[in-house]
Amino acid sequence: MTTIRIATTNDIPLIRQLAEQVFPETYKNIITPEQCRYMMDMMYSEESLRRQMTEEGHVYQLLWADGEAAGYVSVQPIEADLYELQKIYVLPRFQGRHLGRTLFDAAVKLIKQWHPEPCRVFLHVNRYNKAKTFYEHLGLKVTKQGDYDIGHGYFMNDYIMEKDI
Repeated sequence: MTTIRIATTNDIPLIRQLAEQVFPETYKNIITPEQCRYMMDMMYSEESLRRQMTEEGHVYQLLWADGEAAGYVSVQPIEADLYELQKIYVLPRFQGRHLGRTLFDAAVKLIKQWHPEPCRVFLHVNRYNKAKTFYEHLGLKVTKQGDYDIGHGYFMNDYIMEKDI
């Protein structure tokens, strides 16, 4: 059985714990360990997560499977009819159970609560991340690509994928 709920700032330690398990595993063959550490600090430090949740409008949802925290998704409103899927991760041991789809559907449901009219969701995915195929199965399409400077000489080499919802 799976359950999903909106995270609060009290869940920051749990989000960090999940990220420490899934993020390095996801990117181990894509970026250097140094870049991974930099990005973990940039995106998942307690200060960063608190800022995302309290100042930048990110809404995290946490997923449980079989009574255990299994993943998370984060959505951020960008414009009146544009939303960014900032993060969507399922722990490796839970992958292959359609939980990524469950998280994506929960994100879309949340967006539609905010904005019932037609709108658009987009995300960044590393050009070498196998998750691109997953997003294509969900109906997202590559609309552009770029190399985005994230500081300290590191870049995110991403596709931008979008979908009308």
